[in-house]
Amino acid sequence: MQAQTDITRPHPGEIAALLRGEVELLSKWSAAWDARRMGLQIIVIILGAGSYGAAMGAWRDPQQALFTAIKFPLILLLTTAGNALLNAMLAPLLGLNLPFRQSFAAILMSFTIAAAVLGAFSPPIAFLVWNAPDIRSAASAGVYNLILLAHVAVIALAGITGNMRLFQLLRRLGGSRTVAQWVLLAWLAGNLFLGSQLSWILRPFVGSPGLPVQFLRTAAWHGNFYEAVFHALTQMFLH
Repeated sequence: MQAQTDITRPHPGEIAALLRGEVELLSKWSAAWDARRMGLQIIVIILGAGSYGAAMGAWRDPQQALFTAIKFPLILLLTTAGNALLNAMLAPLLGLNLPFRQSFAAILMSFTIAAAVLGAFSPPIAFLVWNAPDIRSAASAGVYNLILLAHVAVIALAGITGNMRLFQLLRRLGGSRTVAQWVLLAWLAGNLFLGSQLSWILRPFVGSPGLPVQFLRTAAWHGNFYEAVFHALTQMFLH
């Protein structure tokens, strides 16, 4: 009885267990609707993604750092909430019978892992930004690409880590590698669709030196991410 209590009750080592990918614990946590555990995971998302967002926006301005610290975890939380019902419907269609609360808990755990990785990388990113030339100076032109690539690499690493743990959990719950792969791909497609559009609406994250610091662009609700990508591709190949 005591061992079962230790498994189901939130404790300080839960984030370490998440990062280690202890699948047996993760499957039990996903099956138990525990508001305290979810509250802890939401706090990790806010602190981890928020600290990384602050490091990202600090190159432009302290106010931009604050704005990005708010927007980064907001994207993760809104994507989780927005796709929860869709992902719960997709899993049974692909052969994995998960109830809504279990699919929601699984996705929340994967974003918690990604946010913890982002938080761990916020000090080196802050160090990189601190030693970079002022973003408004001519010397920043070459450094901008380096910092941009660093952000891409860190965010990709965080996403891969979270999704690897999610895949292990789905395989445990479904008992089939093939089913877990299809469910993960379907969930990733939905998360990418909503997450990219949310990122478009909530831009900027670093900010342009030629524009004022803003929480949202004045044209935030004009157009969409996919239209912008299509326009960029046509400009690249047709002009």
